[in-house]
Amino acid sequence: MANTRSASKRARQTTTRALRNRSVLTRLRGMQKGVSAAGSKPEPKDVRAMISAIDKAAKRGIIHKNAAKRRKARLNKSLGGAAAAA
Repeated sequence: MANTRSASKRARQTTTRALRNRSVLTRLRGMQKGVSAAGSKPEPKDVRAMISAIDKAAKRGIIHKNAAKRRKARLNKSLGGAAAAA
């Protein structure tokens, strides 16, 4: 239990932010599964939405900027491989 009013407020803020961050991460994972489940040819609009969501999460500090770059690179690599195979 927090000893001061400011500490209790910080505890409330932490739980609120953790819930928000968790929902963003869950949404990212779901979108990633949707894009990868598309198989050999994911839709470009889905890929654009995924990249936008990754950028927003990195901007807010939910995921690290290098993790965002890595995810986008892998996404683009899979998209390029799918285009070359088709």
